[in-house]
Amino acid sequence: MTSPAVDPAPETHPAAPELRTAAPAVVPARRITGAVWAALGIVYVVWGSTYLGIRIVVETLPPFLSGGARFVTAGLLLAAIVAWRQGPAALRVTRRELGSAVLVGLLLILGGNGLVVLAETSIPSGLAALLVAAVPVWVVLLRTVLGDRPGLGALGGVLLGFAGLGVLTVPGLSGEVKIGGVVLVLVAALLWSLGSVSSARLPMPRNPFTASVYEMLAGGLAALTVGLMRSEHHDLDLGAVSGRSWAALAYLIVFGSLVAFTAYAWLLQTAPVSLAATYAYVNPVVAVLLGALVLNEALTWPILLGGAIVVGGVSLIVSTERRG
Repeated sequence: MTSPAVDPAPETHPAAPELRTAAPAVVPARRITGAVWAALGIVYVVWGSTYLGIRIVVETLPPFLSGGARFVTAGLLLAAIVAWRQGPAALRVTRRELGSAVLVGLLLILGGNGLVVLAETSIPSGLAALLVAAVPVWVVLLRTVLGDRPGLGALGGVLLGFAGLGVLTVPGLSGEVKIGGVVLVLVAALLWSLGSVSSARLPMPRNPFTASVYEMLAGGLAALTVGLMRSEHHDLDLGAVSGRSWAALAYLIVFGSLVAFTAYAWLLQTAPVSLAATYAYVNPVVAVLLGALVLNEALTWPILLGGAIVVGGVSLIVSTERRG
């Protein structure tokens, strides 16, 4: 989940202590290239559609076992592609790099994605996508705690994000949806944000595709373990799984995991993490429209108003990043 990008408060992407000490004191401003926007477009659109895919998968498949199978399969496929295109040596990493990739994979996939999949067994896909808009909010706040100085536009985006989240929690507070599902998505957004920020600061594998392999395998195996601990396999009847659930799972493996997650990992190592995280404001628009068109999910006033507020927040964050 490599092109230069602009960052108003340049973040270091450390690989090793000796490289950090040798870095120049002043980091020149960088330009956002077409490759960065292309990767963002993939993450924006494809991940927006994955909320619908997840909702269809959990109709007849258990959440953690299906999620784990998704990422383990995608990780193995990506490992084969990397070995084929770049040689087996491209998959070699140090122990520190492997440990970092495993930690990030647990935060992003087991915590972030896994809890969203679990939540979608009880809440609409469009609402789940809108609640994930908390990711850029948490990223900016985490960057501030770690010493970065986000611009006023980014801070304004945080305020709008919290306002939008307040509106989006109304369905749960009013009993229209299960509040437990809403809380699960908010926790998932925080864990995904921790993984996103950590990946930019830990000694990750230099090859972002290699990093994706180990992240997906670690997170996927952990999700399978959680699924077994929850006894999801006891109620699993493969003969009762619908054809559209299998098709949705295949779509999530190829596009949601192999393509979009890899694009996101590439962005995290080459673009400002807060810019990469802005996908969470665009995904909901795609997810809400698809949920309404395909699954007839209701477009209530909290969803429409909250969605409009959080989409407004992304314009502030993106404009701040571009002006840097």
